[in-house]
Amino acid sequence: MISIVSKFYKGYLEGEGKLAKTHDLVSLVARFYVAQVFFNAGLTKIQDWDTTLFLFEEEYQVPFLPFELAAYLGTLGELILPVLLLTGVLTRFSAVGLFFVNVVAVISLVEIAPAALYLHYIWGLVLAQIIIYGGGVLSVDHVSNRFLINRQNTELERTL
Repeated sequence: MISIVSKFYKGYLEGEGKLAKTHDLVSLVARFYVAQVFFNAGLTKIQDWDTTLFLFEEEYQVPFLPFELAAYLGTLGELILPVLLLTGVLTRFSAVGLFFVNVVAVISLVEIAPAALYLHYIWGLVLAQIIIYGGGVLSVDHVSNRFLINRQNTELERTL
């Protein structure tokens, strides 16, 4: 009985090791998905700016901000942060920014359909995953971090 459990557990650990190697690809897919959602929302806003201003004035109840400022900030956030997120530049920063945009979108709508609210929850969870685990090796952050570490090591070796 113990050998059966031991074999099962060994197989489980091997599978877990293989699955862990997919993190970087899954992170890229998650970044692409969320970036696409928010970037498309930003594009929609700039396509009809008068409607966007109207919605921010009448429909969305953004707390503490004048509606025009909220419209500009929200639109800029939805256009700039997804590009940073997708490329993996300031990945966690851009994910936090989009998480904030997502939260403000939810609390700003007086009435939100359950299906739309559910999507906001999903986006929030994906963004939380990116905030916690970062962009992975398929990001500019990772490449620049490796470059900086190599440069620091080279400078350290020169001083020794």
